[in-house]
Amino acid sequence: MSVNAIRQDEEQKEVLKKDTLIRLYRYLLRFKKELLGVGVIMAITLSINMAAPLLMEMAVNVYVAAGDMEGLLRLGAFALCLFLIFAVGTRLRMLIMSRLSNQVLLLIREELYTHIQTLSFHFFDSRPTGKILARLIGDINSLKDLLSDSVTKLIPDMLTVIGVSVIMLVKNAWLALAALLTLPLLMGGMFFIQSKAHKLWQTYRKKNSNLNAFVHEDFSGIRIVQSFAAEQETRNDFYLLADEQRDAFRHAVRFSDAFGPVVEITWGLGSFFLYFIGIRILGVERVEVGTYLAFSTYLSMFWSPIRNLANFYNKLITNISAAERVFDILDTPAKIVDRDGAKELPQLSGKVEFSHVSFAYEDAPNKKILEDVSFCVNPGEMIALVGPTGAGKTTIVNLIGRFYEVTEGDILLDGHSIQGVSLQSLRSQMGIMTQDNFLFSGSIRDNIRYGRLDATDEEIEAAAKAVNAHEFIMKLEKGYDTEISERGSRLSIGQRQLLAFARTMVSNPRILILDEATSSIDTHTERLVQDGIETMLKGRTSFVIAHRLSTIRKADRIFVIDKGNIMEQGSHEELMEKRGAYYQLYESQFH
Repeated sequence: MSVNAIRQDEEQKEVLKKDTLIRLYRYLLRFKKELLGVGVIMAITLSINMAAPLLMEMAVNVYVAAGDMEGLLRLGAFALCLFLIFAVGTRLRMLIMSRLSNQVLLLIREELYTHIQTLSFHFFDSRPTGKILARLIGDINSLKDLLSDSVTKLIPDMLTVIGVSVIMLVKNAWLALAALLTLPLLMGGMFFIQSKAHKLWQTYRKKNSNLNAFVHEDFSGIRIVQSFAAEQETRNDFYLLADEQRDAFRHAVRFSDAFGPVVEITWGLGSFFLYFIGIRILGVERVEVGTYLAFSTYLSMFWSPIRNLANFYNKLITNISAAERVFDILDTPAKIVDRDGAKELPQLSGKVEFSHVSFAYEDAPNKKILEDVSFCVNPGEMIALVGPTGAGKTTIVNLIGRFYEVTEGDILLDGHSIQGVSLQSLRSQMGIMTQDNFLFSGSIRDNIRYGRLDATDEEIEAAAKAVNAHEFIMKLEKGYDTEISERGSRLSIGQRQLLAFARTMVSNPRILILDEATSSIDTHTERLVQDGIETMLKGRTSFVIAHRLSTIRKADRIFVIDKGNIMEQGSHEELMEKRGAYYQLYESQFH
């Protein structure tokens, strides 16, 4: 199974920027009422902005030229009212869009989080958790300004450019053409810059993802780092990844910053051509002073939004790679899903049947982890799985819960194919205990209740008593309400394992899987929990994976797994009499 390492840049399929933008803006279109309100405000403020130079032209050519101070004051009062409306409208528009863009980000983040939860173990096995977090948090945050500016700046700036161009062409076509003469130069420069900058921003986000993954992994394993005095080595690795991120950022910014000078140069040339053609070619006497002032203002009004559009385009090139990374995960298909017509699995008695089951990871289809495995387990039986590391023991129990999809064959529970029932109805009747006794941040009570969210306090305490966890819980300062961290740092390894047992116990599963569940428990704690395990196994079909063969001597049957198949099976006594693979494993542990 291929894995994307921390220092390895993630692969990402190429998509058209246009398609990414359209997909992103569809989220905005879900808020049509808010967008309509912004559109009305924008139309009012844009009209006022466009009328400002015309008011200036009127003031100079009509009232100043005629010496009409009263008329000039009336015009000034009218303009002041318009500008107050403009200021209030602009502020209101920005507030609405800020709120709206935050809602869209929340919507995308919730959609991405929900989708990630549906992805198979293969998705999580093949990449560091930090790289997933980088997309869920950092990349989505990068879209905020892009979404907000798309409405508050992009649309009004584009309309301003179009409106100003039309007004200038109507008032004086020659002056307008002179002012717009440098547009082809601007468009060519922007196209060249974006073609280079987009790739560089993609590289930067990959390097940033690598750094994020390293930091997440390093802090998650900080006890190991400090235990082996590896701080200097990890610090060197951090510096290396941080340098790569910095260099990638510098290269991207170096190109992106070229947008500004290109706009300023074309703006300056446009102004030069306006006055050169207006004065030297058309002649001063052919253009009124007020018209020159209006054109000068319109020229500023034309190039200012052009500069804004260039900045937006720069922001677009900078952040569209973030949208591509988000959509890349959203487009990753959830391969373990309810199939069409999936039925609810009825209450199980616990019969489990493997029928010619083979399994291989999707990226290594020719390397079979399991090959043509068949067996039948009766309700209430305890099956122990033993064998060397990598033999396929954990794969068997993961296939029962359909965490991976079988490559060939079928798995039946009480005669129902697991591929034909809903995942919720399947997994709700299973209890899984692994050697990774993960606890969530919160109270001990909440951690146990996670096994069944509607469990009562009485059921929680009963489950804890059944696995001998109640006694140590009650010795804590707040008992079941004691707050713990996700690592359970205030608890011993054995205590964390007992809580995990209680969590599984409260779920009241019909099929129980214990994958190296007692590997982290010391001998004293193991004796305490054995009674609880026997209580938990009673009346349930169970699969127990254990390297300590002493813990599975009471199993109804023991499957010796090796090279992807069942080499031999039987009770402890039967297998010892055969003096085969199990006998050799047992003898190697106790002699």
